[in-house]
Amino acid sequence: MEKELYLEDIFISKIGISKKLLLEWQHGGLINPAGRTEENIDYFTGAELEKCIAIKKFHELGYSVGEISKIIKKVGLPISSAKDGKEDKKNFLTVGQLAEKIGVSPRTIKHWEDIGIIEADMRTEGGFRLYSDLYVYLCNLVKDLQLFGYSLDEIKTIAQYFKDFLVISKNIDVYSKDETENRLTEMAAAIEKLFTKMTELKTGILRWEDLLKKKKKEIIAIKTKNAKRI
Repeated sequence: MEKELYLEDIFISKIGISKKLLLEWQHGGLINPAGRTEENIDYFTGAELEKCIAIKKFHELGYSVGEISKIIKKVGLPISSAKDGKEDKKNFLTVGQLAEKIGVSPRTIKHWEDIGIIEADMRTEGGFRLYSDLYVYLCNLVKDLQLFGYSLDEIKTIAQYFKDFLVISKNIDVYSKDETENRLTEMAAAIEKLFTKMTELKTGILRWEDLLKKKKKEIIAIKTKNAKRI
């Protein structure tokens, strides 16, 4: 589910304050950015936007940063979104940061998204794709499937199974009884197919490990023999 995010300049313009004042509020601990883009630009959540609008009202009444901080600690701010602040402060990764963590190019991440294997948690108004930390794990799973010999089209199908599973888990009535049964049967078959392929891969890996260990010893022995030659 996408959430509202605003790059610093857009955030400032929506509140109607200067960048200097925003920095004062940040340094005073009144607000915090949700994260930073690859270009080191802060971005903020919709909850922080509402919070800043409330803070601005106290500022216009002549309250200092310290006084506003005390008000927040004692009685909070008169907005509903402020209660959800902690939930919105999770870390998000840009395309480049996600690509670096899993060892692929940013183009690969964008391609996976374009063909429907993954989708960004949210986008800023400036068009930046942002992913939660969970995508590091998910994208590594995609890489694993490629190592198992799956094509991107096959991986897209598996990704859709995961999405369907999450939907059905949350609401079993989202599809008809027969449709739900069919989808779950397809998922189970896909899991069984993957298990079979993994078993074959494990057998192959063990075979190669045994072969390589023997050849490594033979190479060392031949190198030793060769070193003794005059």
